[in-house]
Amino acid sequence: MRIDVVTLFRDMVAHAAGFGVTGRALERGLWQLATWNPRDFAADNYRTVDDRPYGGGPGMVMLGEPLGRALAAARAAQSAAGYERTWTIHLSPSGRPLTHPRVAALAADGDRTAYVLVAGRYEGIDERWLAREVDEEIAVGDFVVSGGELPALMLMDAVVRLRPGVLNDAESATQDSFADGLLDCPHYTRPESERGEQVPEVLLSGNHAAIRRWRLKQALGRTWLRRPELLAARSLSGEEQALLAEFQREAQAAVQQ
Repeated sequence: MRIDVVTLFRDMVAHAAGFGVTGRALERGLWQLATWNPRDFAADNYRTVDDRPYGGGPGMVMLGEPLGRALAAARAAQSAAGYERTWTIHLSPSGRPLTHPRVAALAADGDRTAYVLVAGRYEGIDERWLAREVDEEIAVGDFVVSGGELPALMLMDAVVRLRPGVLNDAESATQDSFADGLLDCPHYTRPESERGEQVPEVLLSGNHAAIRRWRLKQALGRTWLRRPELLAARSLSGEEQALLAEFQREAQAAVQQ
């Protein structure tokens, strides 16, 4: 799998991507990363990459020409590396929200498709260039940050960790929040008692069927409490409906005590 990032801050992206799961996978050759600075492709001596917006207003707008040359260089490198297809993603608060199914699809297609992530800065990028060159716009949340580098790093981490061989235990990804449309259940580790609070007894029982049932009930309940819209979009099995009703009864009883 290969990801190229067009960014004014190459060191920021390369450095952050070298940590944790993504960094270890990069060292093992499970994915490749390249960065491209539009300033290196500017046509003037000042390496200009932005200009004032038409119509007035605050801030500056990134120029299409340096971005276009950087993107062309990234695509050429991907083609030379043998990838059948390239897909260009602009990280933008105006994009569609990033979801687990979209992350999983990007990860699954990584064998034949190389990705270019465009990390903009300032007030934005010339719209004509975006319409012509970008295949998809993605938002990582309903908020604004100073540039696209942090969202690009978030997208890379989410996608890379789903690639084969990246996680020590592949089952870890299948139990993450959103993997099956639910938030993850609570987790506990040693000691059994901490400040008077005990680990739930079922987790110490060794009864795998009971543990599975408890974890599913907690995942359903946590999703109901925190992200009810996820439940509304998901069909619940008979067992899940019963477990959710059980959680709701227990929650109501706890409030009444």
